[in-house]
Amino acid sequence: MTLGDATPNVGRRPWAFAAVCVMVASLALLLVGLSQVPADQLLPWYVAAYLLVGACIFVPTGKLPSLRQVGGFLLPGALLVVLALLNLGFWAGGWLLGLPAWGLLLSRWTPESRLPVLNVLKFFGLLVLGLVIFMFNGIFPFFSLGLFLLPIIPLVRLAYPDYRARPLQAGVEVLLGLAVVVVAFMIPTPEGAWSSPWVHAGGAATAGLMIAFWARGLPRRSKHMQLNNGAIV
Repeated sequence: MTLGDATPNVGRRPWAFAAVCVMVASLALLLVGLSQVPADQLLPWYVAAYLLVGACIFVPTGKLPSLRQVGGFLLPGALLVVLALLNLGFWAGGWLLGLPAWGLLLSRWTPESRLPVLNVLKFFGLLVLGLVIFMFNGIFPFFSLGLFLLPIIPLVRLAYPDYRARPLQAGVEVLLGLAVVVVAFMIPTPEGAWSSPWVHAGGAATAGLMIAFWARGLPRRSKHMQLNNGAIV
């Protein structure tokens, strides 16, 4: 057995930052849409945003997600859409804040690596904190400054060889970071709105980055190392 045989196969990584960018732009557009049309008319756009976030998480790994990963990813959004259609609040939009991080957690939920209950509880705790940030960022606009981190983060990551070794991901995320800022400032402020769309986008960026940064730092595998020949040590 060579040293290469003993090296764990980590696999390709989800594009978590790209997922956050998609979430920020989508949430800003959906909130503007809510002020103009009923929530049920926004359902196709919400589904499209939801699936785009999922694509950023699961497609780059190069593996088909398992049925439980698909179910765990889609079921919360589907339930919250029902609440929105029943006029019980647009909680589906709030769920988008944590969706990139939720996808990251589920991408590591495999038969060899269980999903720890403690991590799920931490996720929901951070999601609640993210919702508070998002709801009050109009009063405390400091939280909106997270929007301006989006074009900076991928440029800073280019200093790391591991990131430069993935030119497609780096290029897409650089463009997405810039595009989200442009879109946020191009969205017109609805008449009578108490806050600008870029402020909402900034709060979403701050909350989404916070939760996704936590999820990205979690171990990708269980504490056992699986070798290429299937042996577990």
